[in-house]
Amino acid sequence: MRAVSRCLAAAAAACAAACVLTAAAIPASAFPAPSGPAPSGPAPSIPAPPVPPAAARAAPDLASSPSSGVHAAAAELVDATTGSLLWSRNANVEHPMASITKVMTALVVIQAGDLNRKIRVTEAAEQYGQAYDPGEAGLYPGDLLTARQLLEGLLLPSGSDAAYLLATTYGPGWRAFVRKMNATAVTLGMTRTHFANFDGLPWPTEYTTYSTASDLVKLGEAAMKLSAFREIVAQQSHWIGATSQHHHYYWKNTNLLLGSYPGAIGIKTGFTLGAGYCLLFAAERDQIELIGVVLDSTKTEPDLRFTAATNLLNWGFADVQSQGAVGQAGSR
Repeated sequence: MRAVSRCLAAAAAACAAACVLTAAAIPASAFPAPSGPAPSGPAPSIPAPPVPPAAARAAPDLASSPSSGVHAAAAELVDATTGSLLWSRNANVEHPMASITKVMTALVVIQAGDLNRKIRVTEAAEQYGQAYDPGEAGLYPGDLLTARQLLEGLLLPSGSDAAYLLATTYGPGWRAFVRKMNATAVTLGMTRTHFANFDGLPWPTEYTTYSTASDLVKLGEAAMKLSAFREIVAQQSHWIGATSQHHHYYWKNTNLLLGSYPGAIGIKTGFTLGAGYCLLFAAERDQIELIGVVLDSTKTEPDLRFTAATNLLNWGFADVQSQGAVGQAGSR
């Protein structure tokens, strides 16, 4: 009963709309202990959103009416099948992106390989996850789980305990892991992105981990090319039965597009007070795959990010299908 109630509570808490995360609310003892030099990187600049730049080609102003609007400070939509830009708003303005950061965490782990590797849950991982409740997978210290199972705990309930355990294992040490995240960002051409931690939570500050809509779509495209990642983020929920090596776990995906939007296939939600409600998303229809992101949809209404994504996807699929001819979409 303890296992069932704990896992269900963790899943429900991860989906709570009213979660509030601030660095000041977390005791200093909850932060990972420093080891070695801090990761270097440019100081973040989070300017006030400018007047939305023109999209790469003529596109309707989806924010012009509430019925078809996109509630977001920044957003972008691309045709991942062709790589063409379909629509954007403030796509190169830097914003904190909260737990969308975990997409990069997963990418680094998957690229390292051996997802059957067994990893023992530490007390430090449990304590870190509890400090940032509700963003935890509810891992039990002493349990032996595979890297693949921990990725499911990372990406579905947005488990910061799973993020901590993967980062400290694959670094080795979380600082070394964060350096790998930043190196991967450079490789992907994410030129206005910096990671200060492995999960996007607000430490050292709300704004030390940041990216842009354009950069995050590049990250989404790279991650969705990996079969293991695609399989994990497409799940609405995941159950792991108990064995002699671990307790049982049940995780629900925080991405409510799954099961509600036809063709939705991923990928990750995010929220902190600084970032607002965010969503990196993907859907496919008639051999067309679209990937997009909405950043800072609102700081008070979690469902608006899903409405914004739905409006963008509906417009995007209709637009791509109506164009027909190759070469009509914009460049990136």
